[in-house]
Formats: sequence, C-alpha cells, structure tokens
Amino acid sequence: MAQRIYLDWAATAPIDPAAVSAMAGAARDWANPSSVHAEGRRARAGLEAARRAILAGLGARGTAIFTSGGSEALDLALRRARVGATLISAVEHEAVRTAAGPEAGAVPVDGDGRVDVEALAAQLRDAPAPALIAVMQANNETGVVQPLDEVAAVAHAAGALLLVDAVQGAGKLAWPDADFVAVSAHKLGGPPGVGALVVRDLATLAAGAGGQEGGYRGGTENVPGIAGWAAAMAERAADAGWTARVHRLRERLEARLRVAGGVIAGEAVERLPGIVCVAMPGVEAIRQLMIFDLDGFAVSAGAACSSGKVAASHVLRAMGWGAAAGEAIRISLGWTTTEAHVDAFAHAWECAASRLTRRAAA
Repeated sequence: MAQRIYLDWAATAPIDPAAVSAMAGAARDWANPSSVHAEGRRARAGLEAARRAILAGLGARGTAIFTSGGSEALDLALRRARVGATLISAVEHEAVRTAAGPEAGAVPVDGDGRVDVEALAAQLRDAPAPALIAVMQANNETGVVQPLDEVAAVAHAAGALLLVDAVQGAGKLAWPDADFVAVSAHKLGGPPGVGALVVRDLATLAAGAGGQEGGYRGGTENVPGIAGWAAAMAERAADAGWTARVHRLRERLEARLRVAGGVIAGEAVERLPGIVCVAMPGVEAIRQLMIFDLDGFAVSAGAACSSGKVAASHVLRAMGWGAAAGEAIRISLGWTTTEAHVDAFAHAWECAASRLTRRAAA
C-alpha cells in the first residue's frame, strides 16, 4: 500500500512518543493510587504531579476530576451540576445532546455557527434558576470558535453556570471563563480513554458513587494514561509555534479548495487553526470519503463519534446549510502535518471535484 496521509487530527491525534514512554514507565511501577502502602502512595504522588502538570499545561484554573474522556466529563457536569434548567447550543457535540436530554432548551446559532447571545439572554430570563448553559469552545466539525467571553458575561449576570466543551480548543485557545470545562487527552497527543472535568467550585457539583477523585467519580484512576497525557502536554508546550504552523497550512489548503469550487463552513469568523469543513457541491460526503480513502487520505465527515456512521451534520443544518450539510467533509491538521501533505490532498480534491461536480451537473 502506498504511504497514507493522516488528516483526521480532530478525531484523534497520533499518540506522542513521549506519552508512550511515560505510560510505559508508569505501567512498570504500577500500583493502585488509593492503596495506603508505599507502592500506592508512590502511585498517588505520581498521579497528583501529573494532575498539576496537566492543569498548568492547559492554563487551567480549578479542580481537575479525571474521567475516561471528554464525553464522560461532559456527562458528569450535565447530570450532576446543581441547577434548575439546562440550555445547550444548537451545535453541541452529540455527547452533550445525549446527556442533556430532550428537555434541554436549544440556543440558536447564526449562519457562521456562533451562538446568538441575545437569544441566550432572553432564554435565561425565562429559565428556572440557576440554569446550566453548555456552549463548546470551538466546534469539532467546523472549527468555529464561540464568543465565550460574551456568553460567560450573560450567563454569570443571570446567575447561571457555564459548561464549556473544550475538547477541541484546549491547548490551542486561551482557557475559558467557565464553571465547568471538559477536556480530553487524545486530541493533544495523549492516549485515548483519559480526560477531565475541571471545576471552578466543587460546591456546584453533586458527588456521585465511588470513592475516587474526591468522591466525584468512581473507578480506579488510569495512572499510566494520565502520565502519558502530562508528557504529551509537555511536548506541546516545548513547540509553542505548532498552532501557527498549522494555521498557515490550513490557509494554504483552503485557498486551493475555494478556487476549485469548495464551500468552506464558518470561513468569515475565527476558527481553530487546523480544521477545514468543506462542501463539494452536489457530491455526497460518503462518496467523497470513499474516494479519498482509496487515494490514501484519512479524512472524515463531521464528528467521528457515531460508530462509523455518516449522516448529514446537525451542526451545518443549524447553520442553515440545508441539503449541502450532507456534502461536507472535515479535513484536520496537526503538528506533524506538512505542506506536502496538504498539497497532495488539495490536488486529490481538485481532481475529484472536477470529475464529480461535472457529472452531477450533467
């Protein structure tokens, strides 16, 4: 098989070699961090050192409750926050939509996918207090960055609590002013199966079953995975210019896609440096994915969290895309992506668009 090019970093980043090494070291010296013997105390010390390192690397403020990933962290906040009502933006991740349930109010977004802050303020006036508002920092499908400073001001003026899904934005954007923030290791070179909910004030969160993580989460902590996450954060910090490099690559790719007829979601507003959501008019996303996979490119359609299913994006529909929501794919870049990678994909996209859009118009 010819060398493949990985352009699905928003789904997961490849595990950093430093993370693998740290995990191996922690596994060799493994003990349950809740045990009181010397081995357990040593594991606890390593766990707490990693907790501090991760919070520092993220620029986070608050208490980190380790979880199995971003989805569990979001679920923990949505089910345990001490609130009277829940509002979620129309473009939230499926984990938020599922945990919040059908009774949650939906906050509309504009054509760029940004929350309508005035509509949010109006909804808060009618919501039982205190309300919980869930707004992601940056969208996992389009990369669009939300106006969280405005959202936080409206939320806190109304006495509401703000939950931010920062799974995509953490380590790339400034830490948000929020009461709860969900983060995940595997988007930054750490292992899958590790995440955290960072809580500003533990009094706003009800404790749950299990004695771990201060009584807020049951289950033995994944000490090797958490050590790997801390090591990955150190690697990202050592390469402070990686997001700027990725941003330049994104612009290089988008310039060619536009010329070839691509329609880029959210291009008029701030977006994450490495996510491109582009529609090929008249061509279904699943068909594009099959072609690009055969050409040697790993890309995706929307979120990669639905057991391999490809369906029209609820995010793009909320942005008013209509039928075009089923014609968009996501290309996402990371710290090892090169100009050669994006140029090769741009060429493949141009060839596919020339052939398929001409056929669709015939």
